[in-house]
Amino acid sequence: QVQLVESGGGLVQAGGSLRLSCAASGNIVKINVMGWYRQPPGKQRELVAAIFVGGSTTNYADSVKGRFTISRDNSKNTWDLQMNSLKPEDTAVYYCNADVLTYSVSQYTARFWGQGTQVTVSS
Repeated sequence: QVQLVESGGGLVQAGGSLRLSCAASGNIVKINVMGWYRQPPGKQRELVAAIFVGGSTTNYADSVKGRFTISRDNSKNTWDLQMNSLKPEDTAVYYCNADVLTYSVSQYTARFWGQGTQVTVSS
């Protein structure tokens, strides 16, 4: 089994910054994709950013391009989301997720999720 633990959410004023972190532990062979999703109040969960194995390929939602940066540390199985110039519409529960090559009896790939952390941006 694999566990993801997030940290770093909170309340911030518009224009401010927050940094979210996610740490993965458990039966990890390799993490292929690390990502962040968010779910605003009353809306569906949406992709915010993802970073692929190697760290050089990233993907961002149009709404956060130029403001958010995703990074990863493969040696520690951690990844961060630096959020700058926050807007009230960034308010949401943020979830980290990972596509992990894991194992029990044999190896297999599965997607795992963190428990979520609240980010609230006041105007």
